[in-house]
Amino acid sequence: MTQRGISKRMVDLALDYGKLESNDKYVLRQKDAVKLLSELQDSLRHLKKIIDKGGVTVVVNGESLITTYNCDNQN
Repeated sequence: MTQRGISKRMVDLALDYGKLESNDKYVLRQKDAVKLLSELQDSLRHLKKIIDKGGVTVVVNGESLITTYNCDNQN
């Protein structure tokens, strides 16, 4: 696979995020990769904010959100 310049990680990404076509191949098109990259960059931005807060706790009851707070505020 690397002889075509396609690494194992690229194969894994295509399998994870590509679309199954013809029941035997996964295709991750450039436009889909660009969209995925944008979504991941947004997630990274939010993760950095969570790190800055020392973590975040979310309290739920079933599927209802009860409250949220920074982990820094609690032991």
